[in-house]
Amino acid sequence: MVEERRPQGDASRDHHPHRAGELVLRLAGPDGSPLAEREVEVAQTRHAFGFGSTGFELIPHANGEEDAAALAEDWLGVFDTATLPFYRGDFEPRRGEPRTERIRTAARWFADRGVRLKGHPLVWHTVKAPWMDAMPLDAAWEETLHRIRREVGDFRGLIGSWDVVNEAVIMPVFENEPDGVPNAISRVARAKGRIPLIREAFAAARETDPGATLLLNDFDLSSAYECLIEGLLENGVRIDALGLQTHMHQGYWGEEAMLAMVDRFARYGLPLHLTENTLLSGELMPADIVDLNDYQPESWPSTPEGEARQADELERHYRSLWAHPAVQSITYWGITDAGAWLGAPGGFLRADGSRKPAHDALRSLVRGEWWLSPTRMRTDAEGVIRVSGTLGDYRVVAGGRAAEFAIERPGTDAALAPLTLR
Repeated sequence: MVEERRPQGDASRDHHPHRAGELVLRLAGPDGSPLAEREVEVAQTRHAFGFGSTGFELIPHANGEEDAAALAEDWLGVFDTATLPFYRGDFEPRRGEPRTERIRTAARWFADRGVRLKGHPLVWHTVKAPWMDAMPLDAAWEETLHRIRREVGDFRGLIGSWDVVNEAVIMPVFENEPDGVPNAISRVARAKGRIPLIREAFAAARETDPGATLLLNDFDLSSAYECLIEGLLENGVRIDALGLQTHMHQGYWGEEAMLAMVDRFARYGLPLHLTENTLLSGELMPADIVDLNDYQPESWPSTPEGEARQADELERHYRSLWAHPAVQSITYWGITDAGAWLGAPGGFLRADGSRKPAHDALRSLVRGEWWLSPTRMRTDAEGVIRVSGTLGDYRVVAGGRAAEFAIERPGTDAALAPLTLR
């Protein structure tokens, strides 16, 4: 095999062999004959690692309610995994009238563009459905289980991953209700206990879509979350991945603190998803704020100094997590400052849609350094090529014919993989 150009995306340059692999392919035409001594082009189409962001901002565009083509281009230029909203108070503000079709239209829009999807969340005590609050506990829980089965079933085949229970550590004691009415989910959690609630919620989701990836997700990364995980595992509850939220409105934690936290949760042997990440490009939230929701300045602009800091911290954050073998996914919590959570300048795009340095910094990693750009190769006399790159999905093209393949395992897979181009 002769390479005419060095591949641009080579994870081995980062010295993280768990992120890279090599596949030996034998290419053949539709009639089965080898494509000998032929020039072909190989390109990566998606990472195995999940580089994600919220897809909330593109729901109106996907539904034809507005034209956000520029935003869509910037989003798709970096991310391959989208989180879609299933907050019950917004998704089903009136009982029996879920906004299924609007979210399903958005899900199809993303899926048609090769984007993986996650639903967030199925069970949470916040952004509640007020009509549930007056229900007896048994009725409220049956309604919740019905909701889990309905959403997972309605989106089976589109959404492959779910935050099943969100923020369970604080769930039984959550009392910060704006209307003063205790929410039904917290009351159920107090009555049932966290472990039975989570066990039953996961069971309902699992029986509805056995192939889905089911997450437990939390912002409380203290020993309380560890104790809850240990209790669930000891009671035989199957968790597919652990969700770890890191909204860093008060400043970047730094590589040492971040990786120490990741190590604590990696010891359970479960894949880790960094589900909600935020780094600011403006003034940081004061360190004495305990609940991030309590900080509500009149104005919170992005600044040139803050944008330079954000780009630097973002690259360090992603590089450190990419290096950790337990981490399978990083989801950034919003690409744009327009409508951002808490009004914070945490996006990669300014409110006017222009790009911050952070956008280009992440793109240079995800679609540059860690990516196999279109690369010309030449097969040998038996139609064989060797393709090296980050784990993920690929496409090979020769003379108008093409085929898809994947590099799924680290290291070299020396067994010849036959591949027919059609």
